Amino acid sequence: MNNHQHKDPDGTHQTVSIDISTAKGNETVRIGFTDQQLTAYGGMAVWSQFLHKKGFRNRLRGSLPQEPTSPNAYDPADIGLGFIGGILCGADKLSRVAWLGQDVAVAKVMGIEAVPSQSTLTRFFRGFSQPSNERLNALNRWVAGQWPSGGREGYTLDVDSWALLHEDGHQEGVEIGYTRSGLKPCHRPLVGVIAEMKVVAQYWLRRGDSACVNGAAEFVGECIDRLPRHIRIGLVRGDSGFCAPSVKQAARQRGVRYILVARLDSKIQALCRHDDRLWQPTDVPGLEIQEVPWHDGERLIVIRQRVSQRPEAGGKTLVDLPGYRFQALVTDLPDSVRPLDVWRRYNGRADSENRLKELGRQFGVRGLCCQRFWATEAAHLFAIMAHNLCVLLQRELGKLEKMELATLRMQLFLRAGVWSRAQGRATLRLAVTPSLRAWWIELIEKLRSPLPPFNLYCNAVENLHA
Repeated sequence: MNNHQHKDPDGTHQTVSIDISTAKGNETVRIGFTDQQLTAYGGMAVWSQFLHKKGFRNRLRGSLPQEPTSPNAYDPADIGLGFIGGILCGADKLSRVAWLGQDVAVAKVMGIEAVPSQSTLTRFFRGFSQPSNERLNALNRWVAGQWPSGGREGYTLDVDSWALLHEDGHQEGVEIGYTRSGLKPCHRPLVGVIAEMKVVAQYWLRRGDSACVNGAAEFVGECIDRLPRHIRIGLVRGDSGFCAPSVKQAARQRGVRYILVARLDSKIQALCRHDDRLWQPTDVPGLEIQEVPWHDGERLIVIRQRVSQRPEAGGKTLVDLPGYRFQALVTDLPDSVRPLDVWRRYNGRADSENRLKELGRQFGVRGLCCQRFWATEAAHLFAIMAHNLCVLLQRELGKLEKMELATLRMQLFLRAGVWSRAQGRATLRLAVTPSLRAWWIELIEKLRSPLPPFNLYCNAVENLHA
């Protein structure tokens, strides 16, 4: 370590030298400090332009319960936007959002007064209740309304129950419930994803000891009923926890079809044990199907998959039938839909399960847990809002295939910039190599234009890596 240091008049070191290893040997690097307003997240300016184009600030402000009376109070919309921005920058806890305030220019880039502190965020979320959280759900449904009509068949609603593990277990609603790790303290929310959009249309937090089916029928009915009028749901998909008469009735009352996983009870297991003559081969190697009439005009489709040919196949194994995995689907789709096509349509649900993984790992939902129940739900709804808006941003830019937040963050949001104000005009200079500047300008122009994009963002990304 080189001990040569320079001090400011206040006694603080302004430069210090360190030795680093390079391909050519050791090199001494002098580290100093600057008073320039720099940010590591200059690319968030693109996000701010997108929110401005969509008029999102006013929509958010109208959905919040806070009504500050002091002229010195933070605008609640700024707090909400700061929290969403923190999630996009990588924070997964209130304290980590607050730490983002160490970036001296990021608030200006986000278009907010300041990055909220942890105590400000705690007070902010404490102000939410069940009615105000429903307004946040409505805001997420507004994002879904930015898509066109789903055509004659409509969109697919995937419903799921999610175990959110909380080992400390002292927050409201955290109760012992079933998780992948066994019986643990958790919350167990219901999630409704519109599969073709990859957007979460509804989210209800529940106690950790809730069964999958608790409130599921009301959840499905409310989600379908409250979507924007032009967004029609044509199919509901769910796992065996949702294969209940109440859920089916909720779909039928609204003219919506369903595909649900049936539990492999003794009656269905008897079908699994049928000899090979009753299994119909398909054009999918290693997959065979039986279809039998079921209750109330439903169809029961039993699938067996040979593990040696399809090692990644889902389903259950039976002790006395080694080498196969079995699955049974109950549907009210018409007979014109082939059994194999019913299975294929259900399999699309796997992509919605990927949304839950992304929400948990990249949007921080797994780590966001406040003391109060409705505060936790509100924090989750804001993280989901960040996810949905990211999906809408990519659609606005013409991208056909959704990128995960980690990719979007590295390609767009994490971009160093210098903030300055000269002659009364704010300026952000992004650290972008000359070869990529045209790509960035094209990106920004798409968000400035009131017209839908004509050039696909995915082509721009491909050019970026060419």
